[in-house]
Amino acid sequence: MSIEDYALELGIDSSEVIKKLKELGYKYNNKEDILDDEAIIMLDQEIGDLSSEENNLTEELASKFEMEDRAEEAALAYNIELDEEVKVKEKIKKKDSVKVQKDEDLVLKKKNIYKNKTKLQSNKETVESNVVLYKEGMSVADLAASLGVTATDLVKKLIEMGLMISSSQAISFEDASIIVLDYGKELVKEETTDISNFEEYVITDKEEDLESRPAVVTIMGHVDHGKTTLLDYIRNSHVASGEAGGITQAIGAYQVEKNGKKITFIDTPGHAAFTEMRARGASVTDIVIIIVAADDGVMPQTKEAIDHAKAAGVPIIVAINKIDKPGANPERVMQELAEYGLTPDIWGGETLFNQISAKNGVGIENLLDNILLIAELESYKANPNRYAVGSVIESRLDKHLGPVVTVLIQNGTLRIGDPIVVGTSFGKVRSLKNDKGIEIVSASPSTPVEITGVNEVPSAGDKFMAFETEKEAKQVSEKRKEIQKLNASHGSKAVTLDDLFARVQEGVKEVKVIIKADVNGSAEAVKNSLEKIEVENVKVRVIRSSVGAITESDIVLAKASNAIIVGFNVRPSNQIKDYAKEQGVEIRLYDIIYKAVEEMTDALKGMLEPVYEEKIIGEATVKQLFKFSKVGTIAGSYITDGIVKKDAKARLIRDGVVVYNGEIGSLQREKDAVKEVKKGLECGITLNNYSDIKIGDVIEAYEMVEVKRWVLKLKELKVQWWRKYRIYLLMK
Repeated sequence: MSIEDYALELGIDSSEVIKKLKELGYKYNNKEDILDDEAIIMLDQEIGDLSSEENNLTEELASKFEMEDRAEEAALAYNIELDEEVKVKEKIKKKDSVKVQKDEDLVLKKKNIYKNKTKLQSNKETVESNVVLYKEGMSVADLAASLGVTATDLVKKLIEMGLMISSSQAISFEDASIIVLDYGKELVKEETTDISNFEEYVITDKEEDLESRPAVVTIMGHVDHGKTTLLDYIRNSHVASGEAGGITQAIGAYQVEKNGKKITFIDTPGHAAFTEMRARGASVTDIVIIIVAADDGVMPQTKEAIDHAKAAGVPIIVAINKIDKPGANPERVMQELAEYGLTPDIWGGETLFNQISAKNGVGIENLLDNILLIAELESYKANPNRYAVGSVIESRLDKHLGPVVTVLIQNGTLRIGDPIVVGTSFGKVRSLKNDKGIEIVSASPSTPVEITGVNEVPSAGDKFMAFETEKEAKQVSEKRKEIQKLNASHGSKAVTLDDLFARVQEGVKEVKVIIKADVNGSAEAVKNSLEKIEVENVKVRVIRSSVGAITESDIVLAKASNAIIVGFNVRPSNQIKDYAKEQGVEIRLYDIIYKAVEEMTDALKGMLEPVYEEKIIGEATVKQLFKFSKVGTIAGSYITDGIVKKDAKARLIRDGVVVYNGEIGSLQREKDAVKEVKKGLECGITLNNYSDIKIGDVIEAYEMVEVKRWVLKLKELKVQWWRKYRIYLLMK
């Protein structure tokens, strides 16, 4: 909290606060300076008189209003008409007095939060009370603080032992071990746990510290199937008691109440955003609702939503919507979903199905009951008595408030004034607003809140953690920025066929695969063949199998699920290739099924043959067609990239799908036969034994270059070593 914010809360000038701080011995000069907790507590004690004066004034005003109320009552009793203007003024005064009281209550709550900070548990590992942690280079003063004695007393005891060490000097582990015995304690060297990587940092809680928390739910499905309508109906009809009327959603998440129990809904733009958050480490959802329109049935985005939900490994509830429409056929929808592994509970399956109308509310109560049922079975718990950790739902830059971030608390409690690191940004929580836009002082697990106070706008899916001190938060933020730069320079580490055997040796029992093929028959055949592979209890699990070109959605899902993409008779565009490389996702392309099976099996056994690396040498776009009876079809083409060579291997790509794979038969420039044509030139191209060429097709020329596997491994090890070394330097 800044001096300006503190002064604003008390309704006094910043200069008065600075003056008081200097009287107390603090060196603050500017209103933008951040107050530490000790200074805030001292100010609260010293400026109490001002608050008392304000309270007296408020009481005086309240007394006056009470008398005026009685006057109004008396006037009514004697049928005396009061001036209308006077009535309006009195009503405004009453309203203002209530607001003043509410503001004062909030200020009081904020002050209490600052004073009670020590009540929360640290996210760091706790140490037994009789154990003192020794840090490298620890001074006598530091040791004294750990023992709970003064530095002077400890120096005296050291002199008695014959050790002449001042309070500012470092003390060795051996000497410190002897001295702590006199205090009945044990000295242990601190094992440095890097809390800066809090995405992977495991916080362990004792069972007795855990309390029930609300379930967090995400709704996904095909566009126009009623997701928004369902969210709106639930929000408007199930707000918490006492909050009904005029409720508007202020942030991208909200809580509702059903049978006295809360449910948190996360409103993501779509399944891609949901999975992008998972890819960034934010596994915020406990339950996914797949919404399907009863008159439309299963659509392409429905299938994708199912894939994303299954990959997340969370319970799925199906909501069949629009059952009130004339063309509704819920039975058909259930049959279609059963084919995708979502067998209805009424058919003996494990998936809960609900028939609803989001428009008029039919079946909504039953849907909420099913959410609470799963929540009870899964027993979602968290520890509210520690510093908060969670994830970013959305963020924006406000020209008045600065970075404004919506976060979901996943464990612990977040409070006003908590130092916080969000992604790579840091700051001190300046304000907290709930999903109703009401300012609060703290937020418990599974609660969505809007916060201000961080120095940069983070990304959706970023993790956050609150810390004990602002200094520690700043250090963690800076370290995370350095590591982010390092990771960006070397790319992210994802699973590949080349390192699959090593992953298996480390304990991986499942290889996740996404299949994209030219036709349904091929996709099904590749899926069945790969899922039959089993090497030393390691299986292949296909998390998506579909027809068409490889898309960004496939890359996002592969990234989040640590999967390999297998393409059969399809070709990714250059944009998709670049995106996959950027995300660290491996794409393997095949035109023979047994080859895919063979490579996957050999990878699991650690027996892969030398790699033949495909090298794209050129690309051409078909602009015109010339047909001759003797020659066949000549594709009048423009070379868009690289060089196209005669007799080179070539693919004909149409809408991202490979329709031909063979060789270039001939190349012509004007009327002359040539061996190669460079970028920016036009030429005529024929393909060996193929004439079904269309305008807009892309001809991709390539060569196969053999690369020894040990060369690839050497490169990989070199990158890994350098990366680890850089991280080691940063951690020192």
